[in-house]
Amino acid sequence: MTAEGGGPASSSSSGGMDTEVIPSSLSSSLNPDFRQRYKVSIRELNAWFGAKQVIKNVSLDIKGNTATAIIGPSGCGKTTLIRCLNRMHEMTPGAATRGKVFLDETDVYDKKVDPVVVKRRIGMVFQKPNPFPTMSIYDNVAAGLKLNGIRDKKLVDDVVRESLEGAALWDEVKNELSKPGIGLSGGQQQRLCIARALAMHPEVLLMDEPTSALDPIASAKIEELIHSLKKDLTIIIVTHNMQQAARVSDYTAFMYLGELIEYGPTKQIFENPEKELTERYISGKFG
Repeated sequence: MTAEGGGPASSSSSGGMDTEVIPSSLSSSLNPDFRQRYKVSIRELNAWFGAKQVIKNVSLDIKGNTATAIIGPSGCGKTTLIRCLNRMHEMTPGAATRGKVFLDETDVYDKKVDPVVVKRRIGMVFQKPNPFPTMSIYDNVAAGLKLNGIRDKKLVDDVVRESLEGAALWDEVKNELSKPGIGLSGGQQQRLCIARALAMHPEVLLMDEPTSALDPIASAKIEELIHSLKKDLTIIIVTHNMQQAARVSDYTAFMYLGELIEYGPTKQIFENPEKELTERYISGKFG
């Protein structure tokens, strides 16, 4: 599907990352206007758990500084798809992936690309809040920086504050940074995990049902956060909540049995879907 002005499309394009890990030969075959239009481009992506294929020839393009919701019934491959985007899927024993995922102009599966760099550039927030249990609020946010050898205390202090502010948590915890992260409420813990991801300055943030374990008030804060974060990031969110998808996303992808059924502007998907299967799912006839 093609949208004017750089929306979802299925034309061949490619994607990028830090120059020190970009194979220079990649750029020669790219559509020249790709960089202006798409942040993530997925091409004929397939994924397996052992002999079971869970993603089947998925191709789609995601514009930068937008929020894209991935919807579909349980077991349709939503979570596996986003785990493929930052190469987390391959960490599962017996898992396999075939296809291409471009970040700007770089295929993240190119042999010359460091998977650690991929995970820094494409951060992830999981379904259940998972702060490091033995660490303080401060150390939870600073963990990735220290792991990457950053020891400048002022720099770390600045990034911790900036990240907590970005996750709309700073005002609530600024006087309690030394307290354990697991002592926060569930909603605060999830925002702490978002701050931890933001500390690495990702370009894309994957969110796997980030509000499914939260109460309505905490969920609303996460949704507000998505709207503010997409000014600086590209957000891809998996959700079972149709109302949430309609509220937070600019584009929506509907998946079923590992296949991408329909992808387009959220308003169109919810109000005038092209596929009968999409309409049946949106209207609650199955799911």
